[in-house]
Amino acid sequence: MKTSDFEYELPQTAIAAHPADPRDAARLLVHEIGVDRTRHKHVRDLPQLLAAGDLLVVNDTRVRPARLFGRRSGGGAIELLLLSPEPAGVPRRPSPREAWKALVKPARRLEPGEVFTIEDGALTGRAVERLPRADGAPGAEWIVELRAPHEAHDVETLIERHGRMPLPPYLRRARGAESESPQDRERYQTVYASATGAVAAPTAGLHFTSGLLGELEEHGIARAALTLHVGLGTFQPIEVEDPEQHAMHAEDYVLPQGAADAVAAARARSGRVVAVGTTSFRVLEACARPGRVVEAGAGTTRLFVRPGSSVQVVDVLFTNFHLPRSTLLMLVSAFAGRERVLRLYKEALAEGYRFFSYGDAMLLLP
Repeated sequence: MKTSDFEYELPQTAIAAHPADPRDAARLLVHEIGVDRTRHKHVRDLPQLLAAGDLLVVNDTRVRPARLFGRRSGGGAIELLLLSPEPAGVPRRPSPREAWKALVKPARRLEPGEVFTIEDGALTGRAVERLPRADGAPGAEWIVELRAPHEAHDVETLIERHGRMPLPPYLRRARGAESESPQDRERYQTVYASATGAVAAPTAGLHFTSGLLGELEEHGIARAALTLHVGLGTFQPIEVEDPEQHAMHAEDYVLPQGAADAVAAARARSGRVVAVGTTSFRVLEACARPGRVVEAGAGTTRLFVRPGSSVQVVDVLFTNFHLPRSTLLMLVSAFAGRERVLRLYKEALAEGYRFFSYGDAMLLLP
C-alpha cells in the first residue's frame, strides 16, 4: 500500500465554500457494501435509512474560535492559531494569564520575550519559546503567554469574544478581520457541541439539525456522545509514500461510561453502531474491547486506521468526502475498501456532490 494509491482528481469547483441551508439539505450518497448498491438521497432522509434500535454516536467537541490577529511591538502583523493550553492535561480555572501552544505567523521573525498586542488590545501576548519540529529544526509552533488587560477578566472568555473560527484554508475566506462571516461562526459548529477544545470541526456532525435529531429519536434511533478534540493533523495530507512511516497525530478523547453502556445496549438489542464521522469512529475503535464493545475512559489516541486494520465496533459510517492522501480517506477505505471508496468518490463527483468540510455526505451501510 502506498500513499499515492489514495490520490484522486478533485476540481476546485467541487469544494464547498458554504454549507447547505438548512444543514440537513445536504446530499447523501448511500452505499450498501454487501450488495454493492448506491442510492442518492439527502441527509434529512436518515430516519428512513437507519433502523429502530441503531445507535448514533456523535462527537460533542466544540471548536474554539482560536484564530487571533495582532501587532508586534515593531508594528508588523502577527497571527496566532491557538492549539492547546499549556501544560496539557492540567485542570484549568479562569485566569487573567495563561500559557498556550500556538501556531504563529510569521514564526521565524519572532524572538523570545517579544511582546505583542492582540485584537486591538483585547489581549496582550509574549513569545516564550519556539518549539522544534519532529526533525529537530525550528518549527512554526510557539509557547506564548496571553494576558487579559485587567485582573477581573479571564483569557478564555476574551478568546471566545474576540477570536475567529479556525476555518480550513480551502474555504478561501479573506484574512484578518474578514476571515469569517456570521454564518461561519454558527455553521462551523455542530448543534450539539459542548466540550470546547477542537481547532477543527467534526465535519460530518455539521449536517444535523435539532429537528433531525428529534426525528431520529422518534424512529427509535438512540444517540450517545463522546469527545475527540480535533487537531490540525486530522486534515493534513500524508507526506511520505509509505503510510507505515507516517507519524500519526495525537488527539485527546473522552468516552463516557454512558456512551460505553449505550454501545453494549445496542449490541444486546442487535442494533448497529453508527459512527458520525471519522472522529467518532476513531475513538470507538481506540476503546474497542472483546465482544465488540467499548471501555469508557479518557486519554490520547494516535490510532491510525487504514486498509488492513481491523474494525471491531463500528457497523455503519456517516462521513463527509475527504482530502486526497489523507488519513481520513484511508480510514474510510479501511471500512469499505480502497477501490470501492475511490469509485464512489468518482461517482459523487460525476453527480455534482460537494466535497470537504461544508460539503455533502456519505452513508456506508453493511
